[in-house]
Amino acid sequence: MNLLAFELSTEACSVALWVDGDVRERHEIAPRRHAELALPWAEALLAEAGIAKSQLDAIAVGRGPGAFTGVRLGVAVAQGIALALDRPAVPVSTLAALAMRAIALGAGEGDAVLAAIDARMNEVYVAAYRLTREHDTLRPMPTGIEQVLAPDAVPLPDGGSAWFGVGTGFGALGGALASRLPPGWRAVDAEALPHAVDVVRLAHAAMLRGEAVAPELLEPAYLRNQVALTLVEQQALRAARS
Repeated sequence: MNLLAFELSTEACSVALWVDGDVRERHEIAPRRHAELALPWAEALLAEAGIAKSQLDAIAVGRGPGAFTGVRLGVAVAQGIALALDRPAVPVSTLAALAMRAIALGAGEGDAVLAAIDARMNEVYVAAYRLTREHDTLRPMPTGIEQVLAPDAVPLPDGGSAWFGVGTGFGALGGALASRLPPGWRAVDAEALPHAVDVVRLAHAAMLRGEAVAPELLEPAYLRNQVALTLVEQQALRAARS
């Protein structure tokens, strides 16, 4: 199976390629350069692996939540490639991909992960997961819903002996969320960002479960209602100017 994946939902620009289990990635913290880098990186990874776009089985993407512009760009790029190649798309939660970063902190099967991304506007995107094993690979299973909340409103477990925290949401607003953690959390990485290498691994598992979708059904996850209001306002403004 050959999969190409994009994760553009944060300040990190990340592209990964899965070729029969061999994974390659390009990842860089590159604010406002995602549109410039994503497609050339994809072409470079395909060239390095010696495969053509026509040999791809699906296109995966971190569908958010995250920065509105990055989420929209990632979905548009993945959708465009999938439509051009007549291939399915695989949407992957950006928070789930971020939760995979806990494995580097020592998290293992059965451990719980709280993934949090700085959402600006005094809020964080957050979701809780438990690591489970599927096809000999750890993956995060959600134990709640994805939410956008003020750091002091994020629900926390009573005990943290098996909990890991990952993501910029822990450092947002002067570490407001990190300061609320109960004693005993195993580890917290407040600088972790989602990687396309984790998106492509989760997408591979999703493909095996038959969860790919037609590219026209690919949708971003914004979480914040204000985004929809802003789009409506922009459309109204354009209509007024025309």
